[in-house]
Amino acid sequence: MKRHDKRKQADLRKMKITTDFMKFAEGSCLIEIGNTKVVCTASAEEGVPRFLKGKGTGWVTAEYGMLPRSCKSRIVREAARGKLGGRTQEIQRLIGRSLRSVCDMDKLGERTIRMDADVMQADGGTRCASITGCFVALVLALEKLKKEGAFDKMPIRDHVAAISVGIVGGKEVLDLDYEEDSTASVDMNVVMTGKGKLIEIQGTAEGEPFSVTQMNNLVELAKKGMKKIFTAQKKILNL
Repeated sequence: MKRHDKRKQADLRKMKITTDFMKFAEGSCLIEIGNTKVVCTASAEEGVPRFLKGKGTGWVTAEYGMLPRSCKSRIVREAARGKLGGRTQEIQRLIGRSLRSVCDMDKLGERTIRMDADVMQADGGTRCASITGCFVALVLALEKLKKEGAFDKMPIRDHVAAISVGIVGGKEVLDLDYEEDSTASVDMNVVMTGKGKLIEIQGTAEGEPFSVTQMNNLVELAKKGMKKIFTAQKKILNL
């Protein structure tokens, strides 16, 4: 199968991660996956939400947003609307869950790490890029805290990343861009740890229902692509 950008079915788009992209954040990076660009930052704060006070455990949470001209037509700022959209809330909860799944909250102590994922340019896979980039920014922030004596051992148990897969033109493909995503008969996002454990699968049939066999094939395809992403993360981080 020939894809519109000449990639093979199991090919990732070109990925680039630039660390320390933001001067004042404890950890930050710009992640570029094809034409999708997301700025990810980690901000460390002493203290935790009320429901965790006195328990000696930390918290990692996330916020997600798209700049007005990250897409072909201008997006109205959600602050101007006065409320967050359902898609925004769903994505930022997904980012938070994904990062907490590989973070040792007891070692973190009563601290909160606030992640921000700001989409500068969207061409498919923004939530996946946000999870992958936010993990890098999180680790960079935790390394800084460790150097400052906040804890003895890094409170990270594993890597985490995400990738999209889908069925386009009857074929199973990896890492969909917007053009493919908008025409896919099946669209799926897979969040996985470096050890190959699943954190979340979000799969939807846009047309005909898909089989369990097709779902398993897509997860295996995502797993293959994820290995390349974890390799890129490991080149940047000391984990």
